[in-house]
Amino acid sequence: MRPLHDADSMRATDAAAIAAGIPAATLMETAGTAVAHVVRVRYPTARRVVCVCGGGLNGGDGVVAARVLQALGVEAACLMVSAGAVGDGLQGADVVVDALLGTGARGAPRAQYAAAIAAIASSGVPVVAVDVPSGVDASTGEAAEICVQADVTVTFHAPKIGHVVMPGRARCGVLVVVPIGIPPACEQPAPARLGAPDAPLRDPHGSKYDAGSVVVVGGSTGMTGAIALAARAALRAGAGIGVAAIPASLNPTLETLLVEPMTLPVADDGGVLVESAADAILECAARAGALLVGPGLGRDPRSAALAARLARSFAGPLVIDADALREPIPQRDAPTVLTPHAGEAARLLGCSRADVEARRLDSARRIAERFGAVCLLKGPDTIIASPDGGLTVRDGDDPRLATAGAGDVLAGVVAGLLARGLGAADAAAVAAAVHLAAARAVPASRAIIASDLVERLALD
Repeated sequence: MRPLHDADSMRATDAAAIAAGIPAATLMETAGTAVAHVVRVRYPTARRVVCVCGGGLNGGDGVVAARVLQALGVEAACLMVSAGAVGDGLQGADVVVDALLGTGARGAPRAQYAAAIAAIASSGVPVVAVDVPSGVDASTGEAAEICVQADVTVTFHAPKIGHVVMPGRARCGVLVVVPIGIPPACEQPAPARLGAPDAPLRDPHGSKYDAGSVVVVGGSTGMTGAIALAARAALRAGAGIGVAAIPASLNPTLETLLVEPMTLPVADDGGVLVESAADAILECAARAGALLVGPGLGRDPRSAALAARLARSFAGPLVIDADALREPIPQRDAPTVLTPHAGEAARLLGCSRADVEARRLDSARRIAERFGAVCLLKGPDTIIASPDGGLTVRDGDDPRLATAGAGDVLAGVVAGLLARGLGAADAAAVAAAVHLAAARAVPASRAIIASDLVERLALD
């Protein structure tokens, strides 16, 4: 796992390095030189590079980059935003360096900067951003309406939240992280982490009972595959026993889909689970290490009532997924993980999907705080937010994970890890990492279907 800084923690780390005897000018010289070399390596045929510079430290990095490029034999110029319009100065440029706004900038760029960003956008040439694309909030990943679209972003020392959380992540292009000589001893605590802790190994001498058991509740007419995927994924995550609590009328179908997990046929009405099934489920779950509610559950109000009762009554670790992610969700003392995609997050927050996508970090944090649970907000960035303020972002993505059933697999892995004794935040982070690794194990030339992921889940 790597630290994931925001503007404040990176500023504190820089300050600690300066206090330790590294002059601020040295840090700037190293940073600007790194930008110049990235430009030279990425765009070796570029004859003219224009650095568009703001008035702060980010602009200073741009000035250094221009000077170093000149020393390397490249025609390089600086356009200072304080000097007025920059559009004419971009004519003939092969590459533009965005050195306008750095990691400390928040909110919409002021008029002068917005005009410079618009000029960069209209230049039609590759853009290399210094530290963060101007208009992207380095601490949240939120992007202003006027924002640089970089082809390459060169950041210093460590990645920032805005580099890996959407929509800022999409504005960064290729992210290049370069060291600038900050000693490890100067590293200040970061508010987030990138990646996940190591996946736990099963006790080689333990029995299936020692590995924990999972009960998965869901399934409805037309959606039997979801609970089958989730139950199998829980076992692939290392749980010793898996039970699928399903509508009794669908048991013949599920028996053909499930070999390793057992089935628990419970009360239903026409393939819809009903609240009267709760007693049988809770009796079974009393012996389980974790309960997962939601895969294939459907949106019938009767199944929603069942999900709410189970959340209130079950005392152990709980995962709430898919159609079970609706009010009321009680505050619980036991570990609880909610696994919404953007649409489900919008439903929980009473806002639009677009609102969630524009402020993904804030949305995940609000859900975690509101429900007192870990929120695993699915998406290309996959954010894990804890009610205590802890934050983890999955390291990387595979666009092929946008496929039906992939979320059911992920929820099953979370439940399996909870049953094995992991805390809620670690279980969610490890599950997200293992889920991605399974996708990457599928040959790149193939589209992914959810069962591919189950077969490739590996925790060693």
